[in-house]
Amino acid sequence: AASIPAVALTALYALFLAGHYPTPNKYNNKAILIHSAAGGVGSMLVQMSKLLGLNPIVGVVGRSSKVEAAKVLGCHVVIDKSQYKNDDELWQAIHEASPQGYGTIMESNGVSTLTKSYQHLALTGRLIVYGFHTNLPIGRDMLSPWEWFRMAGQMSKMPKFDAMEMGSENKGVLAFNLSFFAQEREMLSDLFDQVCTWLSQEKLVCARVTTFPMEQIAEAHELIQSGTSIGKIVMTTTTTATSENISS
Repeated sequence: AASIPAVALTALYALFLAGHYPTPNKYNNKAILIHSAAGGVGSMLVQMSKLLGLNPIVGVVGRSSKVEAAKVLGCHVVIDKSQYKNDDELWQAIHEASPQGYGTIMESNGVSTLTKSYQHLALTGRLIVYGFHTNLPIGRDMLSPWEWFRMAGQMSKMPKFDAMEMGSENKGVLAFNLSFFAQEREMLSDLFDQVCTWLSQEKLVCARVTTFPMEQIAEAHELIQSGTSIGKIVMTTTTTATSENISS
């Protein structure tokens, strides 16, 4: 249960911004591209996209070990980045999965894929941004000054979207971070009610969960930063109950 709220609300709000929830949009292109499709948010996006009738659902994963998990969740096509020599080959495969472009692209990578994602939007397509993990230093390297210089360099490469060009191409870019939604209780409550309904109907399943005791938090960080994890990582705590605690 601890693994569900953040990822499920992020996924459903992203689909709301894309115009697929609470009522389906009427645009012709129903194709959706989901980066990190086997991750926490990605796994929810795949399932919800299937529930909302999007097709094809194209998921991108970083390792061959994640392909089957993405297929089981509901991807019609799974693209394994590790099987391509360069970005051009990767994006050619993404294009071939939906030659007419994508009505929706869910973007969590940041600078490494933002520009290409925008370019692969179809007419009336929306690029929904909810993460920037390739922009930031990770792991032990984050303590290195050189990593922070690299991050500054990455930030300088962030694409800038021209409003007039977006208007003529009928494309949109929307970004959000649920961490700042503390005042939006009514909206989040409505979204969570829908998540709970799908869960109770067994239409939505919790992503694969890997648990660590709090004492192994360093190992948990190493796993999530390795790029090999699937689904969510949850930290657990142990409470020792005494007879006094129980009786009170």
